[in-house]
Amino acid sequence: MRDTTAAPVERADARRNREIVLRTAARLFAEDGPDVSLGLVARRAGVGAGTVYRHFPSKDVLVEAVLADHVENLVAAADRWATRAAPGDALLGFLFEVIEKSTGRRHLCDALTADRSWPHAVLAAASRRFHEALDRLLRNAKRAGAVNADVRVDDLIALGVGGAALRSAHRDRARGTRLVWLLLDGLRAAPVTKDGSLRDTVPRDRHGTAGHCLECGTRLHVRATGRPPRYCGPTCRQRARRRRAAGMIDPR
Repeated sequence: MRDTTAAPVERADARRNREIVLRTAARLFAEDGPDVSLGLVARRAGVGAGTVYRHFPSKDVLVEAVLADHVENLVAAADRWATRAAPGDALLGFLFEVIEKSTGRRHLCDALTADRSWPHAVLAAASRRFHEALDRLLRNAKRAGAVNADVRVDDLIALGVGGAALRSAHRDRARGTRLVWLLLDGLRAAPVTKDGSLRDTVPRDRHGTAGHCLECGTRLHVRATGRPPRYCGPTCRQRARRRRAAGMIDPR
């Protein structure tokens, strides 16, 4: 009797191996750049070199797959933000997530800009979906009057690249996060008051600092009295405490 279970199991193993190779390559490329050999990727992934070459016949194919996977994950994130937040907050929250997830990928970005033959077909398709998702978020935010009417998609992409560079360059992660949020808050449309003047929409604490969580950057509710909050909740507070205990952040 023919065994019909062997093929599905083999396909599942193949998919799992491909994902392991992809995740390993993404980590190595982010750390050391795309010059990492396929042999090293195989060793770090715990698979044979033949497995890597079967899924990714060349370095270019693997680099493109890593980049396309990153972009597709961002597209999925854009859809999540569109359904769970108000239009303006969805756009800014998504941009912050793009910056957060793209920080540290300078090596791959350099590879893209240096090689004029990019993007290839797979990455081009993913990039098109990313532009469409970002454009939807921007149009929704504009219709809601939440962002400046003259903001364009290419402005947001440039802001994302600049924000990721800022996060990578700043030694203090919390302060880098606050600076990124200051950049993003600049996109908001300032509403007009009854006397016709513009009102600052960025919430400030009593020290004049924008009210965002020092750990994840989430906008905080700033009270008129009392000590201004520093974190959005116990999870970020505990995470900051652990990093502070490890000497990773300024204890102030």
